[in-house]
Amino acid sequence: MSRLGCSAPIALATLVEYWLDELDEAGEARIDEHLLGCGECSENLQSLVGLAGGIRALVRQGAVHAVVTDAYLARLTAQGLRLREYRVPCNGSVQCTVAPDDDVMVARLEAALAGVERVDAVLLDEAWQQRMHDIPFNAATGEVVFTPRIGTIRAQGASRARVQLFAVDHQSERLLGEYTFIHTPWRGG
Repeated sequence: MSRLGCSAPIALATLVEYWLDELDEAGEARIDEHLLGCGECSENLQSLVGLAGGIRALVRQGAVHAVVTDAYLARLTAQGLRLREYRVPCNGSVQCTVAPDDDVMVARLEAALAGVERVDAVLLDEAWQQRMHDIPFNAATGEVVFTPRIGTIRAQGASRARVQLFAVDHQSERLLGEYTFIHTPWRGG
């Protein structure tokens, strides 16, 4: 394997596709062959894999909020993590809490997503606001699956938070729904 600079480095997007098994057979074989002879690109792939592992660990620890897929949640469950799930109807609210042994909190936000090309989410708390752009969603099931920072929620007193979902196109946006979370600290049982 060569340690000299690569004369034809593999693009980061292609390495991601390779790692996620999204390339066709010919593309995968081409990347396999290149990686066998190129130390630089092999190191880039290892860095990418390490970064993804670190992000997964942070999500599992509840240190970050994320929009996730059902497949991801199935993997967490298969790994033995305990999920506390809440389904929130469009423009609805939910009473919620987090038990000490919960690993991940899951919010399933229902919305009319047919024909929507892009969704943004705005997270609103009593003290801050954050916008997440172009988040994953499942139009077929009509939901966005969100995992908030469970560590932060666990430490909160009684509070309210909201999430707004927007359908966005190149010229405008429209509110799809607003979701209110009424948090009560764990009281046992």
